[in-house]
Amino acid sequence: MIKQPREVFVNCSTHSVQSLFNEIPKGVPEIGLQRLDPLYVPIINILQGGGGPVTVNASLSNVTVLGFGRTNIVHNSVDPKTYDFYTKLHLPRLRIDGNYDLFGRILVIPLKGKGSCWFDASDLEIVVKSDVIMERHDGFQFFNVTKVHVKFSIGGLKLHMYNLFDGIKALEDSTNAYLNANWRPVAESLSPILSKTIEDIMIDILQKVFDNIPANFFLGDLDP
Repeated sequence: MIKQPREVFVNCSTHSVQSLFNEIPKGVPEIGLQRLDPLYVPIINILQGGGGPVTVNASLSNVTVLGFGRTNIVHNSVDPKTYDFYTKLHLPRLRIDGNYDLFGRILVIPLKGKGSCWFDASDLEIVVKSDVIMERHDGFQFFNVTKVHVKFSIGGLKLHMYNLFDGIKALEDSTNAYLNANWRPVAESLSPILSKTIEDIMIDILQKVFDNIPANFFLGDLDP
């Protein structure tokens, strides 16, 4: 079979992944893929410490994530030897709502509290590298996604954490105001935390999809 030129292959691969994200926002119960938008996550544990601008011991529970249903796949390519995926995607907005339990520090602000919270990021550019092993079963080849690595940038961030400092309203309001006024360094400080959150979400989606759809759906010149 004649191999496609690389630029045509990339366009085809990008279109295939975009078609996938267009079809799954409402979920696919048959393969255990829950609704993508909104996406419900029972708990996210966050532990980051040691020397940097963020020292956090926290958990988010009953988390709702809005925004993945409007995913735009800007670019997708596949390494012809390793089959690792390299994907660049754009999200106009990503909002996270949930309940937090937090003790730590962001920038120069000590934080302590337990209550509801939300984070609202806009204009996200996300680059994802998916580590993949090719496996064969039932007569077909499938991508087995073993790990996901995420880097991202955002154009804006708003957030609010309720009941900070055991409900001392003046401290809660002033802390949230400071964090919002300094959203860019806050976003940079929270980057490892947000990256881990996105990685956990992405690997769950990709594993369930690729475990159930043969690899030649994404690579047209791949032998079944």
